[in-house]
Amino acid sequence: MEKILITFGTHPLAQRLGKLLNTSFSLLFASSEPFPNILLRQNYRKIPTGVNPTFAHEVLKICLDEGITQVLPLGKKEIQPLNETRVLFQEYGIELLVPQDTKAFFVLDNPSRELSVRVYKDGVDVLLGEQMANDTAFSGAGILSDSEEEMIWCLVNE
Repeated sequence: MEKILITFGTHPLAQRLGKLLNTSFSLLFASSEPFPNILLRQNYRKIPTGVNPTFAHEVLKICLDEGITQVLPLGKKEIQPLNETRVLFQEYGIELLVPQDTKAFFVLDNPSRELSVRVYKDGVDVLLGEQMANDTAFSGAGILSDSEEEMIWCLVNE
């Protein structure tokens, strides 16, 4: 079973996505936000904030230690440092679920519970296996626009 690391793991969006993915993937949550130490014995790990210069390397270390194959970052400030180190992650067989062009998509901060947020890899819903967007460059948590022609990227507003 593939293993996904979801950042901002204590945030409601991460928990919703975790419930969605837990039947098909093994999950590990990571967060720079404070959380009880007892969760460290379960499937939670502490990471630095996205603006910390060691952020991407700390995430990579967790991925290597835990056998992670995909990373789903949910924090806006995490996207740039991870995208800049995408090749390094790929060298270790770890895929970042982040669009290739991070500026090409509208971002919806903290989507409400009523919205059906899904996880995509290259425009394909990771659970359904269906092409859900016209743009195969989209990877990450997202929803289809009302016209169902564009992806809207769902992130946590830090």
